Amino acid sequence: MAEDTKYKLLRQRLVEQLRQKYPFDERVLAAIAKIPRQIFVATGLERLAYEDRPLPIAAQQTISQPYTVAMQSHLLEVKKWDKVLEIGTGCGYQAAVLVELGAKVYSIERQKELYEQARKTLWDLHYQLSLFHGDGYAGKLIFAPFQKIIVTCGAPSVPQALLEQLAVGGRMVIPVGSNGQTMQVIDRLSETEYRTTSHGKYSFVPMLEGTAEK
Repeated sequence: MAEDTKYKLLRQRLVEQLRQKYPFDERVLAAIAKIPRQIFVATGLERLAYEDRPLPIAAQQTISQPYTVAMQSHLLEVKKWDKVLEIGTGCGYQAAVLVELGAKVYSIERQKELYEQARKTLWDLHYQLSLFHGDGYAGKLIFAPFQKIIVTCGAPSVPQALLEQLAVGGRMVIPVGSNGQTMQVIDRLSETEYRTTSHGKYSFVPMLEGTAEK
């Protein structure tokens, strides 16, 4: 079914707003310009999908505001065919952006309800990626190392398993902190050396250990 023209126009307007706010990688903006965000938000909130704000989704979680998605994607510096681990699939929108950037995506969601919804939405939109219901703190060792790792929830500290699963020369983008987070970029320089830089304050739902079966 063809997409409603009004959503395409709203999406174009959003991309222009993002372009004016920050010099994002144009590849990131092109991905956002292509993805129908209204399909990822909760039913009844479609009219708000292209406002630059977070919105509630299932399981008391949120879809990050477009600016935050753009910033994390920009900082990640995804190259085509990069193997990317995403912690916190949520509704699947950030994963869709990563696929549009050419990444081979492995995404973990601890909430069973969100995992099921994201799998259906991404399948319906013909996005090819690997989704898992599991504990993000553990990463996905069987598929490591990853060139890039992105965490879409607020971690009180950087999980050691994720540091170990990051390839040498790879990069992790992760919001760290308990009451409000600092966006950190962690580059793995060698087997034992990492470089961390900070990129502003954000607010994410907390990163939790274990899984939720509901």
